[in-house]
Amino acid sequence: MAEPKFGPAGNSESFAAAGFKKSEDAPAWLAQMGLTAFEYQCGRGVRCGEETALKIGAAAKQHGIQMSIHAPYFINLSSEESERMEKNVGYVLETARLAVPLGATRMVVHCGGQGKLTRDRAMRNSHENVKNILRALDEAHLTGCTVCLETMGKKSVLGTAEEVCELVAADDRLLPCIDFGHLNCRTGGHMNTREEVKALFDLMENTIGHERTAKLHAHFSHIEYNDKGEVRHLTFADTVYGPDFTPVAEETAVRGYAPTFICESAGTQAEDALAMKQCFMAQAEK
Repeated sequence: MAEPKFGPAGNSESFAAAGFKKSEDAPAWLAQMGLTAFEYQCGRGVRCGEETALKIGAAAKQHGIQMSIHAPYFINLSSEESERMEKNVGYVLETARLAVPLGATRMVVHCGGQGKLTRDRAMRNSHENVKNILRALDEAHLTGCTVCLETMGKKSVLGTAEEVCELVAADDRLLPCIDFGHLNCRTGGHMNTREEVKALFDLMENTIGHERTAKLHAHFSHIEYNDKGEVRHLTFADTVYGPDFTPVAEETAVRGYAPTFICESAGTQAEDALAMKQCFMAQAEK
């Protein structure tokens, strides 16, 4: 039976503190910790060269680290402006090209801001933009990296669990990236109990089926929020905002899911990813 993967988004502060400067050293370091995943960050643009990517990818394969990649934050799937729609495709193609030497099999893509659009119109635009992206990936023969649409933390941005499930349900090639911290932010703290996690997983199974739900991509971190949603990422040392990973681990273990859990803590993402793995293992043994 497949097991969940755990790892960080980018390199934690302890990686640099240990004297490492190159991401090609990250897979061995993570494997030594007992982690099994690594998400390469291109949030501010695709800046990694092919030679470096090949080294990271080779190291990941050698040490059993599953690679994923985060596409640039500039993507706005809800836009209907032709220039922005074209740029969306460009950013995704750039990311997909880098994913090849990295050996990344999943690409996380943000949804877009609603702006002055109605929610319905923003969703229609998002459906169209996703179709454009998938078509462009097909035409470029860059289909080895699954596009994972992410739930978002600000209420003014598309990306509720329902909206992401609707978008993902439109094409079997898509997967959701469920960010539990983001959902906790936009619901004012309502992603913190077993019942809330159960309701989320039920929603997903009812819209995209058991198979895709069971292999979802996921982000997790404690995040400060206000009445507008997400404010800033924290670490697991935070005891105020959450969410708590234990209910997620419990429900994941009971259902036999095998997600990839990527930790986005602010600087302690590797250590907190390990804490998540240990929490899951404790629940799985019950």
